[in-house]
Amino acid sequence: MTDTALTSLLAEDSIRLDCTAEDRFDAVRQCGAALVAAGAVDESYVDAMIQREETVSTFVGEGVAIPHGTLAGKESVKRDALVVLRFPEGVDWEGNAVSVCVGIAAAGGGHIALLSQLAEILLDPDKAEQLRNASSAEQVYALLTPDEDDD
Repeated sequence: MTDTALTSLLAEDSIRLDCTAEDRFDAVRQCGAALVAAGAVDESYVDAMIQREETVSTFVGEGVAIPHGTLAGKESVKRDALVVLRFPEGVDWEGNAVSVCVGIAAAGGGHIALLSQLAEILLDPDKAEQLRNASSAEQVYALLTPDEDDD
């Protein structure tokens, strides 16, 4: 089985590097809105993302959260996609400071594969720091492209 390249799921206009949010739910809504704008999900998927966040925090560490919908929300997914939103001023995520949100839309069981690929990248402190400080879409793409020697 070959994993879909994360970068193939990320449109350039789905990378927003200068966002601000009132709180984590506002940040999740913005991720959802970006997925709707990308044509990846119906509006109802945003509600599924909020439901997920109310149930369990999507904070993963290293200043990163990975908002995604509940299993019930997968019916609202038109195609797999990612969005990357950076909050330079940070967002309070239940006491954790989050500056990068990677929103995920995946049909079927696709979330698991995407989450594990993202976790590998985002839990690397150096790469996570580079992502938190990224100032261009090109930098984000480079960080989400797997290194050839990472087996």
